[in-house]
Amino acid sequence: MSETSTWAFPENLQPRPDEVGFDLEDALSSVVLLRSEIPEDAFTASILGTERLGNGVVIREDGLVLTIGYLITEAHTIWLTTNAGRAVAGHPLAYDQATGFGLVQPLGRLGVPALPRGSAASSAPGDDVIVIGCGGRHHALKAKVVAKREFAGYWEYLLEEALFTAPAHPQWGGAAVINADGQLLGIGSLLVQEVLPGDTVQGNMIVPIDLLDPILDDLLKLGRSAGKPRPWLGMYTTEANGQLVVGGLAKGGPAERAGVKMGDLMLEVAGERVSGLADMLRKVWRLGPAGTEVPLTVARGGAPVRVRLRSADRNDFLKKPQLH
Repeated sequence: MSETSTWAFPENLQPRPDEVGFDLEDALSSVVLLRSEIPEDAFTASILGTERLGNGVVIREDGLVLTIGYLITEAHTIWLTTNAGRAVAGHPLAYDQATGFGLVQPLGRLGVPALPRGSAASSAPGDDVIVIGCGGRHHALKAKVVAKREFAGYWEYLLEEALFTAPAHPQWGGAAVINADGQLLGIGSLLVQEVLPGDTVQGNMIVPIDLLDPILDDLLKLGRSAGKPRPWLGMYTTEANGQLVVGGLAKGGPAERAGVKMGDLMLEVAGERVSGLADMLRKVWRLGPAGTEVPLTVARGGAPVRVRLRSADRNDFLKKPQLH
């Protein structure tokens, strides 16, 4: 995605002011371009890159910006740019590992309205929504909610109920999803394949806005949600042909240090058989907080191998933001 990009959705896919019952221009203005720079020696640099570009949504009158956390993880420089071209430096306030939300405080006045928050719980498959990237109406896409379901990510991430929209927005990272009343339903996270009746299409996975309010005060005060962090394995596990396969390992992470190998098949957590990625994560997390010992059974070369690893707090591996 380029700041100078001149692409646009076809006119029939763009929302029009006469089709909605709210101020469309205000809603579009609330979404800003977010560009971040990450040190080359950062833990996430090799996976997510050192230059990241996406969107953020102004959610309070003081300019507080909500985005998807991977855009700002370990960032030492953040710039926010409005549709009008105003560029303001930003400070990464928080990244919540459990939801995936990130918060950025502008270090200057953005001069755009805050987008009112709604509730994804009130939405249903078939509902009309608008997915908004920075750039005004040309980068806003009429879409539909196509599913609400559990989502498990190989990076040890789990949402009990995510939103899925289609067609896909190409600038999904940090994009705003709003309902027919112009209220924020969620923040764009991923590009996914959606199976619809008689067809498979590209869509977006959306983190529901309902997850923000319970943790917002803690994020603002602590930079993360309160409570003990979940145990992190540093093991990138994917589901393939009905099996759980270790597809990657975080360098220096608990799983690598304990001897887990790429290609291992996950069988058990603490002696209990796992039935899928979500099930595996829940079994790991219920053993205790970060630092808890996690017994695993994997299959390697057709034989079971038992591994005991000491879990960690993922946040301990990340560079902390510096005040500007």
